[in-house]
Amino acid sequence: MLSGGRLILGVASGDRPDEYPALNLPFAERGVRFRASLDYIERMSEDAPAFENSYGSPRGGMDMLPKPMTGRLPLLITGGSQQNPEWIARHGDGWITYPRGIDAQARIISDWRTRVEAAGGPSKPAMQSLYVDLTKDPEVPPQPIHLGFRLGSNHLRAYLKSLEDIGVNHVALNLRFNQGDTEETMNRLAEELLPYFPG
Repeated sequence: MLSGGRLILGVASGDRPDEYPALNLPFAERGVRFRASLDYIERMSEDAPAFENSYGSPRGGMDMLPKPMTGRLPLLITGGSQQNPEWIARHGDGWITYPRGIDAQARIISDWRTRVEAAGGPSKPAMQSLYVDLTKDPEVPPQPIHLGFRLGSNHLRAYLKSLEDIGVNHVALNLRFNQGDTEETMNRLAEELLPYFPG
């Protein structure tokens, strides 16, 4: 396998009303459908699963292959997914949230840790997405773009350190709005940022 068996699946209810008519699904029911989808994914990790679900009801006569190498597929819930925060803390293997100011994000990550602890399970990671437009000049200060920043690598490193300090475990850097060459940007991220965030 390309990833050596490592796979984490980010899941969400979807928040764009115009996507639902294409699938002939009611937008207002996306929270209920999300829970059914999550249940379906989790049950398909079993051997020859037999269960009832609105997405299908395998009765032991079919199976999903290959099975997750760890026994189950880790699921990170994105945003609120139309669920209450306590449900997410109980059912998700981690949580993906969106960029905010550091102080607000620190409060939200602290609340997540409190809910996970109250659910009685193990510690679970908190992840944040971030759109990045990396400039050639490493000293360019952050300028807001959609869910992220246009900035130089020195400021990006400082921002990521701030997220690490408040308990964000992982950051998914998205280069959709990056104006530079993608391969060059990836190399710069590896050279100018990764050494500061070992393991």
